[in-house]
Amino acid sequence: MEEIRLTPIGHIHTDFPDKFGIPRQSGLAKTRAFLTLEGDCRNPDVVRGITEFSHLWLLWGFSETFAQGWSPTVRPPKLGGNLRKGVFATRSPFRPNPIGLSCVRLTGVEIREKGTPVLELEGADLMDGTPVYDIKPYLPYVDSHEEALEGFAGQVKDETLEVVIPEEISRILPEGKEEELREVLALDPRPGYQEDPRRIYGMEFAGMEIHFRVENGVLLVCQAEPAQKRDQQDRQDE
Repeated sequence: MEEIRLTPIGHIHTDFPDKFGIPRQSGLAKTRAFLTLEGDCRNPDVVRGITEFSHLWLLWGFSETFAQGWSPTVRPPKLGGNLRKGVFATRSPFRPNPIGLSCVRLTGVEIREKGTPVLELEGADLMDGTPVYDIKPYLPYVDSHEEALEGFAGQVKDETLEVVIPEEISRILPEGKEEELREVLALDPRPGYQEDPRRIYGMEFAGMEIHFRVENGVLLVCQAEPAQKRDQQDRQDE
């Protein structure tokens, strides 16, 4: 079998240091991200004309799941984690080749010191530090298909949660991050098969450890505190 070696063109920076809490698909929340180009792509010419497009496709790597291998069938969260589907009928991160695809909105381009291009993005569903292998413009006339079927993904209704953030917690959240946090939490970060209203969940977002519980369709943020810094190896071991 022919092998192709891929080299990242850059890495993306987001408010999600861990996998838990990341929106399950791109574009579901207006999460902000920055893609810093590296190596041979640290050249302003590589993004010439890119601001003529509103959306981009990102090809990236499931760097945190690669070591765990893959299976021919997986249990999609949309189906409650109980039914198995073929890996190629899902968007599972556990794949024969750990390649992901996301459509994001381009909100700006900044040329930083030494000519390094940085793309400002909205709607990314990526963990902080994710390697990106390619960028392609989204073209509505070929990429959008109104007649497309949703398969089993369309059989399960997506319901958003009501999010309650007490005022005393709202005051300590990073400036400008509360609305993003509300959008992320409304998507219900919990695994599809967990419904225990007594269980307290925790996720890191924008440098904060957010604790919450869910009952009767309402997500209550119970506590928020600065997250303790951990290195990449600690996150991989979890």
